[in-house]
Order: sequence, then C-alpha cells, then structure tokens
Amino acid sequence: MKKSLVVGIVGGGIGGIALARALRQRGISFQLFEQASEFREVGAGIQMTPNAVKVLNSLGLDNEIDRVGFLPEAMVGRGWETGEELFRTPLKGTFDRLFGAAYYHLHRADLHSILAEELPEECITYNVKCVDVIQKGEKAVAVFDNGEEFEADLIVGADGIRSAVRGALWGNDDPTFTGHMCWRALVPVDKHPLPFVQPAASFWFGPKAHVVTYYVKGGKAVNIVACKETNEWVKESWTEPSSTKELLEAYDGWHSDLISLFERTDNSQVFKWGLYDRDPMEKWSKGNATLLGDAAHPMLPYLSQGAAMAIEDAYVLSEALDHFEGDVAMALEAYEKERRNRTRDVQLQARERGRTYHLDSPEEQRKRDLELRERQTQNPNAVGISAEWVYEYDATSCRQRFGTSKAQV
Repeated sequence: MKKSLVVGIVGGGIGGIALARALRQRGISFQLFEQASEFREVGAGIQMTPNAVKVLNSLGLDNEIDRVGFLPEAMVGRGWETGEELFRTPLKGTFDRLFGAAYYHLHRADLHSILAEELPEECITYNVKCVDVIQKGEKAVAVFDNGEEFEADLIVGADGIRSAVRGALWGNDDPTFTGHMCWRALVPVDKHPLPFVQPAASFWFGPKAHVVTYYVKGGKAVNIVACKETNEWVKESWTEPSSTKELLEAYDGWHSDLISLFERTDNSQVFKWGLYDRDPMEKWSKGNATLLGDAAHPMLPYLSQGAAMAIEDAYVLSEALDHFEGDVAMALEAYEKERRNRTRDVQLQARERGRTYHLDSPEEQRKRDLELRERQTQNPNAVGISAEWVYEYDATSCRQRFGTSKAQV
C-alpha cells in the first residue's frame, strides 16, 4: 500500500464495500468490519442512475455492470387505474449522451458482489458489531461487542440508519417513522418481456400510494416496489414477511397489468418494511471519525438515490484522503463540503416526491398529470420525475473542487 493511512470501515453494505474498493484502488490500507457472518444482500432490485454509474465505471466495473444489469428502454409514468401514460423518458442510448453514463437496473446482491470482487479476505472481519468509537489522540478506536478494538487514522460509519458510529459521535436518537411502507418482491421471468410488464422503469401513481416495477438480472426477473401510506406502524426490516394476498388487497382496484404481476409473486417471498427518515445533519465528522451513506443521510426511496448517494460518498471520501495525502482533518472538511449540501437536497426532494407521487384528490392528480404531459411535450427527453439535477452530478470530478490548502477547502 502506498499510503501509511489506515481506515476502519464499520458496515459491509453497498456504501462500505464501495469505500473499501475505492480505497484499495488508491493504495490506502483499510479494514472492514461486518456484523453478519458473510456478505448478504437482500433479494431486491436497485436502480443505478447515471450519477452512480459514473462512479462505478471509474471503479473499473463498467463491464461487470453491463454483464449483471439490465438497460431499460425508458422511464414511464402511468395512472394507477387506467394505465394511461403520463410521461415517457427515453433511457437506453439517450442518458449516456445527456448525463455521461447509462441508467441500469440491478439486483442488489449482484451489485454488492461486483463491488466486493478482488477485495482481500484478510481486510474483512465478520461477526463483529461496533458498540463505540473513541477518539485517541490523532487516531480513532472502534470498539466491538466481542471486546476487541481497532485503532485507525480514520473510522468510517457505514452502518446504516441506526448507525452505532453515529450514536457514538453525536448521541443516540431514533429515526422517525414516516407513515409510509413498502412491499418488495421478485417475479421470475421465463420469456422476456412479460406481456404486462414493459422493459422500462415504470412508475404507477395512485392516491396515497405508488408502485415501481422494472426488470433485473438481464431481464430474468421483475422487481416490484409497492409503496403506500399507512396509519399503522410497520417494522423497519427488509425481511419482514408479508404475502401475495396482503399485497393484492392493498392495491385492489389498480390496473390489471399490476394485478397480473402481483398474482405471480411467490407468497413466501413477499416482504414489507416501514420507511424511516431523519432530518439532514449539520456535521458528519468528529475528530478522526465520520459517517457515510444512510448513517449520515437516510432518505426515502422516491428518487432511487439511497445506494447512489452512499456510492458517491465513498468515492469522494477516498479521493479526499488521497488528495490531501493522509491529512485526515483536511480530507474530512473537503468531504463534507462536497457532500452535505448534495445529500441534503436529495433527502428533502425525496420527501417531496413522496407527496407528489401520492396526491389524493382527483383535482390535484389532474393538475400534476397535466404538468407532466406539458413538460414532456416541451422536451421529449425531459425526466418525468424531474431528476436531471441528480443525474448530472459527477463525483469523479470532485478533486477539481477540493483545492490544495485548508484555506481553499
């Protein structure tokens, strides 16, 4: 390793593993700590928008993404009851030109697997849970539930919305249940495409609910994300069992294409989870420790940016550590300056999409739908969910914005 710097990463999800890969690419030593006995990503799809794909390409994964992913033809908005097309944004062959990278659908486990490729086994420790982080001079120490400790120049909390590192740095507080919940399921596909599922990122807008469907695994499966507002508390877990019956009952009266898809779900493989949120933080770092991904900025999934923001964070943090040649204080200042406003804006706009996707009154729905159609008429390439500003961002150019001295950061 070309750097004497040592980084401890707490959490082996997509953000943590992306950071490990980025650090290794730059010759920076790391140790990653994961509380599970092995890497396990849930059986769910994930949308990798151009801003995230730019980073993945820079990490040398362009061929791998193409191998395991699916390139949708378009992003399509539809009315929940009639299936009427509200907008159609061309994706395949268009987003590369407009935003500098393609738009992919992947299975989370496939994305995690390609990110983890070539990471040395000796740099990963399983079956340990972080319980504290202590500042020790110019170092930080991660303390684990088995009594072991790890001292590093920097400890990074990539350990999710209920981050132990966040709690150690800034105090424990619970995220807020938003009153929204989601179902998820995968439907295997024998013959692609299914007659009732277009090869697109399809958004179905309904009263106090919406559904997103898209192909993953090269078209071998359809991923379902069905979101709904609820007055009942729902557990925060991606593995809380539900059922085909519960899913169908929740969307009774919705378009027949969706019902046909829902009927094909495996009853034992339908899951639900509650959506939780936090307000944007004013600061992520303290001493020689910082946060990344959901630990710093958990967000609702309505812009499909949770994993994308963690991937961007990972790249920018690794670049800052490399750029400032191991000066952790300067690197963390540059990291937060580059990332905090960006992630705050995405957090808040994801909340707003939760409102506009779920408009309840027919009058509000008509007004929204008219605006969507007019925008598409004015610009055939307009992104129906108004996310151009998200996709344009390029984390791989962050060095140009860092400066060379603390006064410039």
